[in-house]
Amino acid sequence: MPEQIVIVEYDPNWPSLFFKLKTPVAEVLGDLALAIEHVGSTSVPGLAAKPIIDMDVVVASTAYIRATTLALATLGYVHEGDLGIEGREAFLCPSNTPRHHLYVCPRDSKELRRHLSFRDYLIKHSDEAHRYARLKLELAQKFASNRQAYTDAKSEYIQMITERALHDLGAI
Repeated sequence: MPEQIVIVEYDPNWPSLFFKLKTPVAEVLGDLALAIEHVGSTSVPGLAAKPIIDMDVVVASTAYIRATTLALATLGYVHEGDLGIEGREAFLCPSNTPRHHLYVCPRDSKELRRHLSFRDYLIKHSDEAHRYARLKLELAQKFASNRQAYTDAKSEYIQMITERALHDLGAI
């Protein structure tokens, strides 16, 4: 049976949950991780979201992916490859942790830049964050058990905001 898409109101505990999930990752990776970023909707204060933390581990280059993958495996993370998205390696989270998504991205990755610019834009523009929350709630009702349709339906809005954010940064 397909998993239901559930969008909940912002939970002020999400930042501390991110920190709890980040701590063992940071410890096992040490200097391999240049940064560990809280990204996705749970990283934007006040934004309704699926209650799943998204984390981007930033590494210096793709040369560090293998070492990072081996270190994360000691915590129970399972490498899934890029899942068709260049510049982002995905990992299944350990079963004994709260549900979350972990990605490893080289610091020059377009996907990392996209994640950070989208997050930062929504933090700076609460009107857009509210608009995005309404869209997600509407789409979650419309595509309650079709994750791909839900994701596809959000993509145009996400692309628009990302382009706007990158334009503001002078990146495009």
